[in-house]
Amino acid sequence: MEREQMHTHVQEGLIFLKWVLYACSIGLLVGAVAIAFHYGIDWAAELRGEYPRVVWLLPAGGVSIVLLYRICGMERDRGTNLVLVAVREAEPLKLRTAPLIFLSTIITHLVGGSAGREGAALQLGGSLAAFVGRKIRLDAKDSRMMVMCGMAAAFSALFGTPLTAAIFAMEVVSVGVMYYAAMVPCVTAALVSFQLAKLCGLHMEDGYDITQVAELSPVSMVQTAALGLLCALVSILFCKVMHAAPHLYQKYFPGTLLRVTVGALLVLALTVAVGNQDYNGAGDAVIRRMLAGETIPEAFLLKILFTALTLGAGFRGGEIVPVLFTGCAFGTLVGPLLGLPHSFSGALGMAAVFCGATNCLLSSLMLAFELFGGGGLPLYALCCGVSYMLSGYYGLYSEQKIVYSKFKTEWIDKKAK
Repeated sequence: MEREQMHTHVQEGLIFLKWVLYACSIGLLVGAVAIAFHYGIDWAAELRGEYPRVVWLLPAGGVSIVLLYRICGMERDRGTNLVLVAVREAEPLKLRTAPLIFLSTIITHLVGGSAGREGAALQLGGSLAAFVGRKIRLDAKDSRMMVMCGMAAAFSALFGTPLTAAIFAMEVVSVGVMYYAAMVPCVTAALVSFQLAKLCGLHMEDGYDITQVAELSPVSMVQTAALGLLCALVSILFCKVMHAAPHLYQKYFPGTLLRVTVGALLVLALTVAVGNQDYNGAGDAVIRRMLAGETIPEAFLLKILFTALTLGAGFRGGEIVPVLFTGCAFGTLVGPLLGLPHSFSGALGMAAVFCGATNCLLSSLMLAFELFGGGGLPLYALCCGVSYMLSGYYGLYSEQKIVYSKFKTEWIDKKAK
């Protein structure tokens, strides 16, 4: 009996060492590619900032992206949804996804499409990790864990939030079920890629500056809960508009080339109408302006519209930074009206709208902690909890499974709307 137990412990120790080795390797490989991706996005944004007229190349950029995917036989690519299916059902991920999302997202940012990069990072990291898993002949269960490591590593290197990246990779696939076996591999991969990114000069500053945090009190709890309720509605709006856009494009504009051209022209027209490029690209600079004290009443609606028109037309990129932008804009608008400090309201809005749109409660709390520090964490938890519960079963990713009810201890196993 003791010999059997000893054998079991040895086997478990070997499995532990195996996954630490795999995770470190994925952290280095995916981290290196994600760092190059980060610099590519930064280069595109800086070039557009220096030469604003590049935005007039939006139609050409859109057409080039569609043709790239068509030439590579990936025109029907489902984006991040395919990565979620790969984790849950061991669906194969093609290696060509990585260079395609790498190039197409940079093109989107260069010409002024409204998109983020972290959602694209999930595809980038997932496809690279899946390729490595195939090469070393992992079985289906281990391949799923490898894909999660890749997702965590890419997210961490790009956004500089390793703990959020690890938890998000484990939480986003099936809401209500956490793949705890993936904790050590995902955290290891995320930390390795994060440290590599820091060595390469990224993420030298921690998160965002919040000038004032509300004290925990009965009044601030009521104010925060009210903001959480409103953020839930905003997250539903974001998801519904994002899902409606591609369907409307397909209904009225047959053909992918026509759709992306029309979408580019609509984004161009909106850019001209607004009179600036605050809503083109990811919008991190505008987020910092709003957290520093600026209020832009129409910003949250315009960012939703710009992003839906961009990604719905066929441009490529992520959804997460636009979600954070929307949450910050809404929070800084409504929070002070409820009596909350301005910058803290923006931070609450970012975390709560992210939570409502992704259905990832723990990731949202970790995001708030890593971006804004530990001050006010109970209020972040309250705001995110209310947003999670009242955002219904909507979600950014249609392949996301919501396993347990948000209102009862009940198994429902349904896809996000």
